[in-house]
Amino acid sequence: MSMDLIFLLIVVGALFLYFLIGLVKSIRMVPAKSEFIVERLGKYSKTLEPGFHLLIPLIEKVVYIQNLKEKTIDVPSQECFTKDEIQVEVDGVIYLQVIDSVKASYGITDYQFASIQLAQTTTRAIVGTLDLDRTFEERESISAKVVEVLDEAAQKWGVKILRFEIKNLIPPESV
Repeated sequence: MSMDLIFLLIVVGALFLYFLIGLVKSIRMVPAKSEFIVERLGKYSKTLEPGFHLLIPLIEKVVYIQNLKEKTIDVPSQECFTKDEIQVEVDGVIYLQVIDSVKASYGITDYQFASIQLAQTTTRAIVGTLDLDRTFEERESISAKVVEVLDEAAQKWGVKILRFEIKNLIPPESV
């Protein structure tokens, strides 16, 4: 065997191995309650739903994986001023779910962070319209208003806000 033939066999073998690895990587199994976002040559192509899928090697790739299960997100504690200018500390929990994987992938950089920020600013604004006594009595209405504002914004992100619960509403020690 000549050196040219050996070199040719090595190159063909390497190309075959490269193609085989690409083929194996293109086989995707999407688990239940998940969706994979596929781009073809850098542009959105399709959304893979649960099940077995075969992508075109080297041309298509999964760029986002969205979990469609309900998520809980902790809203950090923040200080708010009531209408009667008393400072209270408020924190909560957001319950949300991705309903449109494409919007959740391309519509916003980080829908979880955006949800937390919007929940905090909305809570601050609502608590600012209430007297201290009413903030304790109206926890449910505060939560409902926060959900309303959050859900309106989250529709653009492909996310549904299911609930917002105030965990703690702590007045200052002097009160």
